[in-house]
Amino acid sequence: QVQLVESGGGLVQAGGSLRLSCAASGSIIEFNHMGWYRRTAGEQRELVAFITSAGIEYLEDFAKGRFSISKDSYKNLIYLQMNSLKSEDTGVYYCNAERGAGAKRSEYWGQGTQVTVSS
Repeated sequence: QVQLVESGGGLVQAGGSLRLSCAASGSIIEFNHMGWYRRTAGEQRELVAFITSAGIEYLEDFAKGRFSISKDSYKNLIYLQMNSLKSEDTGVYYCNAERGAGAKRSEYWGQGTQVTVSS
């Protein structure tokens, strides 16, 4: 069973930065893609960014220019660098990974890490 463990959340002032990390229990090269989602107050969980096995990055519009996603396949880690944080970025950030296709597709989630941005 794959386990994903997030870290790096915390309290930061508006305009500050945080770097989230997600550690996978196994090799991340087996995943089609890995990414970050978040659940902000009163909202459903939403995609923030993902990175494919080929290293292609995708960021949602609200993240472009402020956030970046990267991975270290040797350490089985992915990162979310968040700069110029805003109060509306406050929420729980979840790591996600997917592997396989069709009937053999599997999806995994971490427990989440809290990010709080004070204005």
